[in-house]
Amino acid sequence: MKILVVDDEKSQLDILSDILSDAGYEVIVANSGEAAINLLSEEDFSLILTDLKMPGKDGKDVLGYALRLHPETQVILMTAFGSIPSAVNAIKSGAYDYLTKPFQKDELLRVISHAADKVRLIAENRRLKETISERYGYHNLIGSSKRMKQVFDLLGRIKDVDATVLITGESGTGKEMIAKAIHCSGKRKDAPFVAVNCGAIPETLIESELFGHEKGSFTGATRRHFGKFEQAQKGTIFLDEISTMSKQLQVRLLRVLQEKRIERIGSSDSIELDVRVIVASNENMELKVQNDEFRADLYHRINVFNISLPALRERKEDIPLLARYFLQKFCQHYDKKVPALTPDAISELENYRFPGNVRELENIIEKTIILCDKDILSGDDLMFTDNIQLLEQNDSASQTLPEKELNMIKTALKTANGSIRNASQLLGISYKTLQYRIKKFGLSKRDFKS
Repeated sequence: MKILVVDDEKSQLDILSDILSDAGYEVIVANSGEAAINLLSEEDFSLILTDLKMPGKDGKDVLGYALRLHPETQVILMTAFGSIPSAVNAIKSGAYDYLTKPFQKDELLRVISHAADKVRLIAENRRLKETISERYGYHNLIGSSKRMKQVFDLLGRIKDVDATVLITGESGTGKEMIAKAIHCSGKRKDAPFVAVNCGAIPETLIESELFGHEKGSFTGATRRHFGKFEQAQKGTIFLDEISTMSKQLQVRLLRVLQEKRIERIGSSDSIELDVRVIVASNENMELKVQNDEFRADLYHRINVFNISLPALRERKEDIPLLARYFLQKFCQHYDKKVPALTPDAISELENYRFPGNVRELENIIEKTIILCDKDILSGDDLMFTDNIQLLEQNDSASQTLPEKELNMIKTALKTANGSIRNASQLLGISYKTLQYRIKKFGLSKRDFKS
């Protein structure tokens, strides 16, 4: 574990170097921000311990340069009491932690040790992803089952072919990930990938969203708008929930696929397209055609290649692999030690039906990591819940782990009208565990009764 120590005071530099060297770290020193930046351009460091206030290039400059060059490097700032707000802002910019001068040797080694653990976790997670990708995956898709191997084989065959692809499967099976894998592994990977959820856009707006419009072409069109097809030029457009399209829009889409041209609303100019089209649906498209809810000619046009994704319950042998992958992913995200799964936990997962498929498994593992602090997870520790939207309602990349945990507990208590027993069932944790966490956050169940 190689550490770069940066300080403009030689005495401080010598003390820190001696402490960390005695603790078994390889230490390189720099007496200025400029010297540190020069070293960073020449070699990699796992950790950087830098003074915040220095003449010329300061600790924030070192932090910014390090994260641009080596995003996995963990940076710890040393600051005087008066500059703590600056250190807090630096943490928001990506620093791992800060130490307030003067600090004790034990405090220094504790923070360095925790940062080193995070470096190891990131490296372990990267190795796991590489191993899974090599043995069991295809461009971030994971599976060792026969069904998924067949999917991976087909993806490899069609990735450079511009024919339209129809991906079908239940919600949560990973249709958009399949589309991204086709795009990212093929010849168009350096061009845009544009995803459109056709079911989430109001019918009055979807034509404009897809094909664009000219200024003044309708009320509210205050400027020219480039549609999703134009945004995807040279790349791939992914149309999810295509079965929700109106018959009128189906006619226009069919013409676009046939002619490979579009016209913006309010314009007679034709724009030539160079776009690969991938579509998806969680409905039975053949049945939609039979019921005259979807045009047969459009169905045959989009169904040149068909990828049918199995439900997670139909490929149970992939569940342990996916569970361990998500454990690594969320432990790295929340800076926690990766727990082991007991055979009982694996059995519980394999016997669960997963109505929400891979997305639900991911949510269960994330919720378990947030609310459970054990080193070994048994079947009783896994936080199954029928209310799988509970986590998604509070999902925000900007939230810290305590914030996410607190919001989940508040949502559960509100949903359960203040009942700890019912809230614990929603969260999939024990009554005592929820009681402890309510006390930990200083909550009162009375505040959640209507």
